[in-house]
Amino acid sequence: MPKSSHRSRAVAAVTAAVVLGAAGCDVLGGDGPGESDARERQPKPSASPAPVWDSSPASLAAVGDSITRGFDACSVLSDCPEVSWATGDSGEVNSLAVRLLGVAKAATHSWNYAASGARMADLPAQMARAAAKKPALVTVMAGANDACRASAEAMTPVAAFRSGFEESLRTLRRSAPAAQVYVASVPNLKRLWSQGRTNVLGKQVWKLGICPSMLGDADALDSAANLRRETVQKRVEDYNTVLKEVCAKDLRCRFDGGAVYEFRFGTDQLSHWDWFHPSKDGQARLAEIAYRKVTARAA
Repeated sequence: MPKSSHRSRAVAAVTAAVVLGAAGCDVLGGDGPGESDARERQPKPSASPAPVWDSSPASLAAVGDSITRGFDACSVLSDCPEVSWATGDSGEVNSLAVRLLGVAKAATHSWNYAASGARMADLPAQMARAAAKKPALVTVMAGANDACRASAEAMTPVAAFRSGFEESLRTLRRSAPAAQVYVASVPNLKRLWSQGRTNVLGKQVWKLGICPSMLGDADALDSAANLRRETVQKRVEDYNTVLKEVCAKDLRCRFDGGAVYEFRFGTDQLSHWDWFHPSKDGQARLAEIAYRKVTARAA
C-alpha cells in the first residue's frame, strides 16, 4: 500500500504540472498564450528623448526691474538699457543677447520689457508683451523691489510673490508654450548695503529713496536696524526659494541656482552714482552668469 500511494501522488503531481503548463502558468505569474509575442510586437521606447532645453535660442525677450534696464549704470537716476545685461548692445557689457545671437541679430531679435521700479505684481503684464513676440528665450530678474520698500513691513508677502510668478509663467505659456525661461535670483541686498555704505556720496543718494527697507539709516548698527536688515534679507532668501520651486515645475524653465544672489558684488561692480545698482562692469558680470547658465548642458 505505501508504494501504491507514492505512485499515485507522483502521477497526480505530473498531471498537475501538465495542466498548469497548458494553462500558461498564470498561477505562477508567467506568460499566457501569445503574451510573449504581443510584447515583442510592441514598439520599443526611444533610448533617449530629445532634450527640452535649447542652449542656442534664436531670440530673446527680457522682463524685470531696474537692473535689467541698466538703471544708474550710465548717469544718475536714469535708465541705460544699452548696457543691460540681458539685451544691451554695449561692447563694454557684451550682453546675453549679443553673446547668444551676435550684434546684428540681437538688434532685431531681442526686446526689453523690464521697467524700473517693477515688482512681481507687474511681471504678468510684462510677460504678456514678451510672449507676443514668440521669443525662444525669456529672461526674468525680479524681486528686489518687492523687498526694497519703505519699510520691512511693506515688503511683498511671500505668498503674493509666489502667486505673481506663477501667473507670469501661465501668461507666457498661453501665447508662447515653447519659450524657454531663464530666472535670475534676487541679489544679496545686505551685501550691497555693506559695500555701498563705505561711500559718502552713495549714502546721500540712498536718502533719495533707494531701497529704504535695507539702506535706510545706513550707518545705524543698533539692534533695531540690524533686525530690520535681517528681516529684509530673510525675505529675499524666501523669494529665491519661490523662484526655484515654481521654475522647477516648468520643463522649459531654468533657475540660476542662486548664482546672482551669491555673486560678491564689489565697488567696481556697483554704480558710482548710487552704490547699489550694478555698474557697467556689474552688468557684464550678470551677462556672464546668464550666458553660462543658459548654455550649460541639461543635468
